[in-house]
Amino acid sequence: MLIIFIRATILYLFIVVIMRLMGKKQIGELQPTELVVALVIADLSAVPMENLNTPIFYGIIPILTLFIIGEIFSYIALKSDKARGIIYGKPSILIEHGKILENEMRKQRFNINDLLEQLRISGYHSISDVEYAILETVIVEDLDLGVKQEGLPITVIIDGRVLSSNLHLKNLDDNWLKEELKKHHISSQKDVFFAFITDDNEFKYQLKDKSNSNQ
Repeated sequence: MLIIFIRATILYLFIVVIMRLMGKKQIGELQPTELVVALVIADLSAVPMENLNTPIFYGIIPILTLFIIGEIFSYIALKSDKARGIIYGKPSILIEHGKILENEMRKQRFNINDLLEQLRISGYHSISDVEYAILETVIVEDLDLGVKQEGLPITVIIDGRVLSSNLHLKNLDDNWLKEELKKHHISSQKDVFFAFITDDNEFKYQLKDKSNSNQ
């Protein structure tokens, strides 16, 4: 029993040191290669902990090897933009100047509801206040553009589909929406990729990209 305790303690301390050397990151912030290394390290450490017949170095050496490989990749990525794009992939811009990039959303399999949820979690309730959304959001206050923060908007159209229940939250109906579409020279709701109503009942929208109009 004492041997198990000692082996587990040694492996635990060793893994803690390795993870600290890899940098302080939350799981959601790990690059794919870093996440793979973390998962494999957990698996490798379990073997010598469970099996006393397995030398402890059979766990330490592979873990150390993975750490070294990871550091080599990190160094290469630091020195070369091209290598960084291959190893870690390129960042995906989902919002640019307050406009949702529809093609990138489809490419990343990222729907509007997920995007809005992430913005709300970050404390940003209006897409128009987001200058860029990549891995992190940059709001207009951060850029010192002097734009006033809007109140909580109500989404009324997502990818051509009207959310009637949300209209009712603002004591509005489909007829009001039709008039707004007509006012903005929009022939059909199906042409709208995303639309919302501001706290003062102002209708804002983004039309679908023409390249995706037949999808």
